[in-house]
Amino acid sequence: MLFHIGRYFIMLSKIFSKPEKHSIYWRKTMREVMVLGIDSLPIIAIISIFMGAVVTIQTATNIEGSMIPMYLVGYTARQSVVLEFSCTMMSLILAGKIGSSIASELGLMRVTEQIDALEIMGINSKSYLIGPKIVALVFINPFLMFISMFLGIGGAWFAGVINSMISTSEFVYGIQYDFDPFSITYATTKMIFFAFLIASIPAYHGYFVEGGAQEVGRASTRAVVFTMIAILVINYAITQVMLI
Repeated sequence: MLFHIGRYFIMLSKIFSKPEKHSIYWRKTMREVMVLGIDSLPIIAIISIFMGAVVTIQTATNIEGSMIPMYLVGYTARQSVVLEFSCTMMSLILAGKIGSSIASELGLMRVTEQIDALEIMGINSKSYLIGPKIVALVFINPFLMFISMFLGIGGAWFAGVINSMISTSEFVYGIQYDFDPFSITYATTKMIFFAFLIASIPAYHGYFVEGGAQEVGRASTRAVVFTMIAILVINYAITQVMLI
């Protein structure tokens, strides 16, 4: 374990060395923004809308007929979406989608000796292959989080109104009630850390894979598992530091 942790940090030190040609790295980074970030929008949109709807239905059903005001449905939806769902839960989902893709891509390049060819040509393969992925995810993931927040709260509102569980005015009041802008700072900070983990941990497992196609599949699975564990640990650490 210590060997892998040490090799992981050595890899990171190589990734952030000075690029040979900034224009090439810029084009690769923009490509990774599209492939890793924008292409993830459909699944983010679908999950966010329906999870927001489920939160509203569950909350409204549990407080119906009680002395608890209905505007707390909007408040609960906002807190659930902003504090945890759109950053932590979406990152766990992206770890499965993006993490397996990165590990498989780099793993196949390793077993087909494409990475060795880059090294022979004098190219810093770690910086060239992994750097743009990290930069792209750290840049685009906070935007994906904000889209998830908007769609999640929108789905919560739609479910509440269409099922006649809550009026629009009550829902909007609940969203505005006792809002702390620091919640956005907290969620954005977590998303940046998670984006770094989603890109770097699968890249490590894919880059150093040994064997054939079967090992690439195993490396992809390990990458997703370790990334999810790292996200949960970092989530706890950031929450401990920022909210307590």
